[in-house]
Amino acid sequence: MSGPIWVLSGSPGAGKSSVAHALLQHFPRGLHLPVDDLRELVVSGLVHPSLDHPPEAVQQFELARRAAAFHARLYAEADFAVVIDDVLWPADLEAMRVHWDGLDVRPVFLSPSLEVAQARNAARTGKAFDTQNLVPMIAALHPSMPPADYLAAGWRVLDTSNLSVEQTVARLLT
Repeated sequence: MSGPIWVLSGSPGAGKSSVAHALLQHFPRGLHLPVDDLRELVVSGLVHPSLDHPPEAVQQFELARRAAAFHARLYAEADFAVVIDDVLWPADLEAMRVHWDGLDVRPVFLSPSLEVAQARNAARTGKAFDTQNLVPMIAALHPSMPPADYLAAGWRVLDTSNLSVEQTVARLLT
């Protein structure tokens, strides 16, 4: 038996990490794989995301996503529930799926309104950077991630604008 692999996407401020932690509390064994944390293991040469998508940043995201996919398989096969969170487009998931043949993969797009995503970002604490730096990134990313594209690719889409973390998790578990 293997555990499920949840893949949570959405703009920064969508609640991916908060939902991941709360969701995994419902399983006896759970592993959270934030792609940003894997990227930040780079000791020298780390390139941060930006709206102009420098090639080195693109490569570092691809490597971190492949690492997340590999680790997700390893842990899921040991009966862990796994959550990967990242800002993913449907095509990004397809590149990761090659690692998951025969596994229970559950892609979910968290889609709060732009205003809610910005408010959640402003309220965040515990980040190693000033979250105000994400304001223009959220404003640019949000409209470029239409929920219909995720639905068409087979993702579950949740408008979490009026949902708490607990309500979101309850919906994911049904």
